[in-house]
Amino acid sequence: MKKWLFALIAIPALLVGCGEKKEEALPEPEVPQIPEVEILTPKEVALNETIELAAHVEQGGKNVDDAVVEFEVWESGKRDEGQMVDGKLDKDGVYKATTTFDHDGVYYMYAHTTANGVHNMPKQEIIAGNPDMTQVLPEDEKSNNSMDNNMMNHDNGTSDDTDQAEEKKDEENHH
Repeated sequence: MKKWLFALIAIPALLVGCGEKKEEALPEPEVPQIPEVEILTPKEVALNETIELAAHVEQGGKNVDDAVVEFEVWESGKRDEGQMVDGKLDKDGVYKATTTFDHDGVYYMYAHTTANGVHNMPKQEIIAGNPDMTQVLPEDEKSNNSMDNNMMNHDNGTSDDTDQAEEKKDEENHH
């Protein structure tokens, strides 16, 4: 009987002892680096010619061939009228798309780039033709973040709504 009692106590104790392992420190999860995006599009372009929008994407010093690249292009002061153009992988981390500028102006382009779940969006100014630089509207924070600005001013009854209505009337009168 003593043997059975000893066995009933010893076996579970041995099993518990065998089941214990030293906890090994788990490696820190690797946080993806911000993708490095070099815009390759020229800063000055001709009118009515197909323009190549291009960006080179690297992450951790290596070309990224599975990124999502969208080029957002708009004329100065007309961010809400901008267009999104999907970039397609050409080779070696270079993504390309095309567009055409049909009138003189200063344009802006964001290369919205997502690689391994991390987003980067460098911006570049593009001068098309020979714009009258005195007519170019400054690209300020209000026009860069129109969605954020609309959300911020939604409930506070600022005069921005009045200013926007006046700008729209001015635009209609000039056309």
